[in-house]
Amino acid sequence: MKLEIQTLVGNRPHILSGSAAGRKLLATLIDATPPGNAPEKLFLDFTGIEVATASFLRESVIGFRDFTRSSRQNIYPIVTNAAPVVLEELELFVKARGDVLWCCSLNTQGEVSEHRILGDLDPVQHKTFAMVNTMGAATAPDLATRFTDETIGPTAWNNRLSGLVAKGLLVEMRQGKVKVFRPLLGDT
Repeated sequence: MKLEIQTLVGNRPHILSGSAAGRKLLATLIDATPPGNAPEKLFLDFTGIEVATASFLRESVIGFRDFTRSSRQNIYPIVTNAAPVVLEELELFVKARGDVLWCCSLNTQGEVSEHRILGDLDPVQHKTFAMVNTMGAATAPDLATRFTDETIGPTAWNNRLSGLVAKGLLVEMRQGKVKVFRPLLGDT
C-alpha cells in the first residue's frame, strides 16, 4: 500500500511546515489506513515534496508511525522517495530522540531499492537486528541456541526482538505458539 503525501496535503506547495499542518496530515493518514489483519508495508511517498520541517515530520510521519505501532500493529510505515533535504531533517529528528525509521526508494512498479534505517539503534538493538537480518527470520529460542556466547535466555531475546518490532524494524508473526521475527525490508 502506498499513500502519496503530495496528494494528501491537497497538492499544495512543495514545502511542508508546522506542527498544525503535520497534525492535519496525521489525521488524514489515519483515516486513509485500513486496519489490516496481516502485516503490511505502508509506503509514505514523498515524491514532489521539496522540504519538510522537523515539526511537520514529528507530528505527521513520527506520529503516524507511533499510532500504527500502538493501534494498528500490522501496518508498518516506510518513508519513500523523499528528497535529500527531507531525509536530512527526518534523520536529525529521529537521532535526537534516539529513534529510528525505515526509508527507501520505490519505483512505479512497486520495487523497493536503496532501503536503509534513518537514525541510530543502541548497540544491543543493533546487534540483535543484525543477527535477525543475517538469519532472515528468527525466534527467541533460535537466537538463544545459536548465540550461546551472549549468555541470555529466550525471554531476554524476546524482549529485544519485541523492542525492534515496536520501532517498526521487525515484523512479528505467530507460527503456532512461537513468534517469528523477520526484517521489514531486506539487508541493511
